[in-house]
Amino acid sequence: MHEDMKVGIFNGTVATTNGVYKISDIDIKEAKKLLLKNGFISAIGHKSTAEAISDAFEMDIPMNRINFKQKVSQKAVVFKLNKRPPEGSILSREEIEKIGYSFKLMERLK
Repeated sequence: MHEDMKVGIFNGTVATTNGVYKISDIDIKEAKKLLLKNGFISAIGHKSTAEAISDAFEMDIPMNRINFKQKVSQKAVVFKLNKRPPEGSILSREEIEKIGYSFKLMERLK
């Protein structure tokens, strides 16, 4: 798989560049299958989030504070907290589990 078309992994459904995006739910099993098939680039900026995702997918998803720019046709798996934390919060692993989270598939269409 070409390096720039690997699946991105990041926290938050944020448009990383101008474009048209489709966001849908994805379960852990399907997300893991997508990562294993296509390879991935982590853009997870917090250690506790990287740990939670690593445990959920049963694979190493490293913390990697990069500026990820999603390409047209590129997919991303997005970690999404079930509620917004207080301003300026850096959540512990325990706080992440208490709030809960899900995953989204974010596809850049154009």
